[in-house]
Amino acid sequence: MRAFILVVDSFGIGKASDAYLYGDEGSDTYKSISKGIEVPNLVMLGLNNIDGVEALPKCDKPLASYARLIEKSVGKDTVTGHFEIAGIISVKPQPTFPDGFPDEIVYKLEKAFGAKILGNEAASGTEIIKRLGRQSTDEVRPIVYTSADSVLQIAANESVIPLERLYQMCESARRIMCGDYAVGRIIARPFLEGKDGFYRTENRKDYSLLPPRDSLLDMLKKKGKTVIGVAKIRDIFSGQGLTEHIAVHSNDEVCKAVSDVLDRDFDGLCFVNLVDTDMVYGHRNDVDGYRRCVERFDGYLGQMLGKLKSDDMFIITADHGCDPATPSTDHSRENVPYLCYVKGREGENLGTIKGFDFVAKTVYKYLTGEEFV
Repeated sequence: MRAFILVVDSFGIGKASDAYLYGDEGSDTYKSISKGIEVPNLVMLGLNNIDGVEALPKCDKPLASYARLIEKSVGKDTVTGHFEIAGIISVKPQPTFPDGFPDEIVYKLEKAFGAKILGNEAASGTEIIKRLGRQSTDEVRPIVYTSADSVLQIAANESVIPLERLYQMCESARRIMCGDYAVGRIIARPFLEGKDGFYRTENRKDYSLLPPRDSLLDMLKKKGKTVIGVAKIRDIFSGQGLTEHIAVHSNDEVCKAVSDVLDRDFDGLCFVNLVDTDMVYGHRNDVDGYRRCVERFDGYLGQMLGKLKSDDMFIITADHGCDPATPSTDHSRENVPYLCYVKGREGENLGTIKGFDFVAKTVYKYLTGEEFV
């Protein structure tokens, strides 16, 4: 038996009751991009029938079981969201540094890097390389910055600080950022210079904290199941629990990889992250780009659904929001969609469910016949 979990990164559906605690009142990613959107396959599965979703049209008989999922964990970042999808609830917030990293951390980073850093501030990734990219390139100095999330990001021009060295810097930073400074992710943000200025490349790499306990991935692996991670999944879980990793980047590459996996015979899980909605459009407040990205995914989705076997379970969900229509360029605390399609099963409205871990419980029971604990 096979199960697929596709996480459309940051595709929130708003109306989180605790959004005010995160400064995200009114954030609703799907609502913000829904005007004129054409996603017939998602609509057919039941996306617009989910509680609280105002988008039209509704589907008379959705093919999938559908629900609105409410996050249990504290936070609104990628690692927290994916961990909860895989059954791990985060009860303690990961540290953030809205005013930059303290002097003792900067000292340790510079000593490990063998270079003075630039930045040390909370900033948009595209904006900071426009502002500091020239100095970073000319002086061969990495840019260190953060955001509203629990991250430490290191940007460097690949032509002067090779990828191998940048990744080594990230590994050093991961060792340094421990204890009270244990941010959720260290992220390598390589860039290059083109005719229109500096631009980020696809050689990003994430260094996440290890999951604090066994996740859905570990538990399936211990049962002898195949566990395939596509795109960012390996980085998010630090490779833990996977039996195979498929290294792809853009959503187009990811969808083609999933299509290839659908042609294979295996017994287990294929866990997928589609990052473009978040990284390329959400964080850049590009409403039209976000809409087109979801529409493009919907086109691939039609092909995927056509390849499913009769006993496949196919789930589409998200890890948080990133409303491109708000002034903020950061993630937003939102509920997320849940669409679960199995051929021959009648779709039903599951209502509103507390916990992204409903995904882990559903998949584990389906693949093993046992309860997820």
